[in-house]
Amino acid sequence: MATVTGTRSAQELQAVCKQIRRHIVTMIHAAKSGHPGGSLSAVELLVSLYFGGRMRHDVENPKWKDRDRFILGKGHAAPVLYAVLAEAGYTPVDQLNTLRRFGSIYQGHPDRRFIPALEASTGSLGQGLSLACGMALAARLDGSPARAYTMLGDGEIQEGQIWEAAMFAAYHKIDNVVAIVDYNKIQLDGFVKDIMELEPLADKWRAFGWHVIELDGHNMEAVNAAYDEAQTVKGKPTVLIAHTVKGKGVSFMENNPKFHGVAPTDDELTKALAELA
Repeated sequence: MATVTGTRSAQELQAVCKQIRRHIVTMIHAAKSGHPGGSLSAVELLVSLYFGGRMRHDVENPKWKDRDRFILGKGHAAPVLYAVLAEAGYTPVDQLNTLRRFGSIYQGHPDRRFIPALEASTGSLGQGLSLACGMALAARLDGSPARAYTMLGDGEIQEGQIWEAAMFAAYHKIDNVVAIVDYNKIQLDGFVKDIMELEPLADKWRAFGWHVIELDGHNMEAVNAAYDEAQTVKGKPTVLIAHTVKGKGVSFMENNPKFHGVAPTDDELTKALAELA
């Protein structure tokens, strides 16, 4: 039986979340570039998967055939994935502050040439769901219990390829794929509602044949319960519409479009770390 990175209480997982957030702001500050807002909004969603026992994975055997797969569709939020992988034991914690440097394993977007534990190189928006559907369908054809999870940005799901993949998954009844929409309602150029409104978002996914779970993406009990529910769904794919806050945990970054892709200054880092202590 392959090991996973523990099953922890919601309180213990929240402590991990704080550490992940400290890593995110520190590494982006060190790089002097990066995407703090959408990394901070996704923390609970990834921590539940990797540390809460919701995803089958083995640090000692990262290519275990029956592992669950995770694909970060919104690849610019790489800092949250890097911090999670490092804390889980896949990559070195002490190199996180080499983010975006030449030769670093922690490139600006996930690149499996540098981190073999990654399932795919991502960052070209709109492709993550297609990758996850292919991996999930392959697992089913192989008779494997593996599941595929992919995190999508809300701006990302304005891409047409997302909805092609959504139709494909529902038509083929791929019930071992889970899409996670990090619905923080801010994208590169501003608020989603001012650029291309997504609502009624839950109804759209239902119309495409998906099982929909809406939740507070920062409530650990709700996140855990959503993943547990997804595992019980048969005959259709599942999407988690996780209502989140861009920049969650750092007061001056929360709901602030500026911090979609701007690194904190020295003073801002000091303030952020004090809030995350």
